[in-house]
Amino acid sequence: MDRLILPAAEWRDREGLDRLVEVLGTARFVGGSVRDTLLGIPVSDLDLATPLPPERVLELLKAAQIRAVPTGLAHGTITAVLPSGPVEVTTLRRDVSTDGRRATVAFTDDWREDAARRDFTINALYAEPRTGAIFDYFGGLADLEARHVRFIGDPIQRIAEDHLRILRFFRFLARFGDRPDAQGLDACTVRAKDLMALSRERIRDELLKLLVARDAVRVVELMLARGIFAPVLPEIVSATALAHLVAREAVAGIAPNPIRRFAALIPRDADLADQIAARLKLSKAERRRLVAAVRAPDHAPKPLAYRIGVESAVDQLLLSDRPIDEVPAIHAWQPPQLPLTGGALVARGLAKGPDVARALRAVEDRWVAENFPGEERVAALADEVVAQALAATSKE
Repeated sequence: MDRLILPAAEWRDREGLDRLVEVLGTARFVGGSVRDTLLGIPVSDLDLATPLPPERVLELLKAAQIRAVPTGLAHGTITAVLPSGPVEVTTLRRDVSTDGRRATVAFTDDWREDAARRDFTINALYAEPRTGAIFDYFGGLADLEARHVRFIGDPIQRIAEDHLRILRFFRFLARFGDRPDAQGLDACTVRAKDLMALSRERIRDELLKLLVARDAVRVVELMLARGIFAPVLPEIVSATALAHLVAREAVAGIAPNPIRRFAALIPRDADLADQIAARLKLSKAERRRLVAAVRAPDHAPKPLAYRIGVESAVDQLLLSDRPIDEVPAIHAWQPPQLPLTGGALVARGLAKGPDVARALRAVEDRWVAENFPGEERVAALADEVVAQALAATSKE
């Protein structure tokens, strides 16, 4: 691939970005924004690299009245908060020492030295903001064209510096790669047990990103074949259910969800799912969703969605072998509210207390079974249930 100029892109016209670049004086776009623009895909995060020390970056931003947040000062990262959103500004750096989980860095003014500490060649591309000129120190442009995911330098050494790079290798392969670098793949295989030293939060974050990538199934199969999951998630032993789910998502026109896809990788056991969710420190909402997803659907689509929520009902149906046309039928459905209150039952003669709650549940069960009829039918159901309750009470 010849020397390229960064194509025009919507993000390059973000409000405040030109002024930020002007204030810094010397800076280049780096990483994902350059890579993704060259691939013609949307850019989410925006990063600038600069040879300026972080303290000088803070001074310049303060003088220019640009809000600056020292989000990672020890590592040289300042977040500039623009009207159009945050931009991370990071001083060029080199690693002084690493232990597989974190690095001690020193700042530098050498662009190549900064590029050399990055993980993959496709992530070490820089672009000059004004001209769009691209700087490529390690063959990233050629790798990007070939969809080749390759470590910078010796893969074993790069993994020793940060064990998370094992999972990042597979995530980038699932998102961008047509083929893995053989040397990198072998290194990840040999060093898979290094993942045990990582926090489960870091493992969780990378895995969930991987699962929604375009080629997740093939890459998960490769990871299983290479024993990557065994040290930290031994419950994952097959990608068959994931492949089944991905195919059904496509037919139903449902966007992938990382928790739903993770549910496809673990046994269909709610207790075990809860244990795994706790181990990975999923949020409370994610934990509930995962536990619900591994259960088999036990109602028709709308009653199911009413009982457990539309989101979880869609998960269960997609993960099952139920007819796929059941999914679109509820995906955009808004479950109705029962048009009846406990007060309406008291007005019909029930005494306040547990009898009202039981009667309300009985009406609701019949209302759901009859496919959510309107107020007139609900009133009739209430009359019937109250009459039955009062008759039972009189017999006592």
